[in-house]
Amino acid sequence: MAVTIDRVILVPLAVADADDMVEVLAGQDLYAFIGGTPPTLTELRNRYAKLVAGRSPDGRQEWLNWIIRRRSDNQAIGTVQATVADGEAEIAWVVGLPWQGHGYAREAARLLVEELTTRGVRHLRAHIHPDHHASMAVASHVGLAPTDHFHDGERLWERVDGGLV
Repeated sequence: MAVTIDRVILVPLAVADADDMVEVLAGQDLYAFIGGTPPTLTELRNRYAKLVAGRSPDGRQEWLNWIIRRRSDNQAIGTVQATVADGEAEIAWVVGLPWQGHGYAREAARLLVEELTTRGVRHLRAHIHPDHHASMAVASHVGLAPTDHFHDGERLWERVDGGLV
């Protein structure tokens, strides 16, 4: 089911989205804070083929992945995702370099959080590099707050109440 807000629509991930997303994820600067390198089309198709299963192999985690598309022209501009287990979700967002700085990540993350809240998720977490100010602003916008906990150099942000800010 697609989810819509002002300028963006979240469309459930499909393997065919790799064709659009390979260019969105192509900029090496996109990986400055998250690490890694831009995926090839084959790598992205293989990754999406695993993710569209919607569950971890052991069935303990639900995988929710959406492509962020602009409503005006259906252009793929990024992704949002959540790994859900036991009423808790680890969330993440990525917006391609040409579309950063325009509020798309904030809108998409808000949609993601609203969708998770309707599914009964009450504890949200995100791990954000301490120098990634744009992602910290997105996290703050959807009601996450920084904690004193770090994992692999990233600060844990979380929200437990389930209410939107």
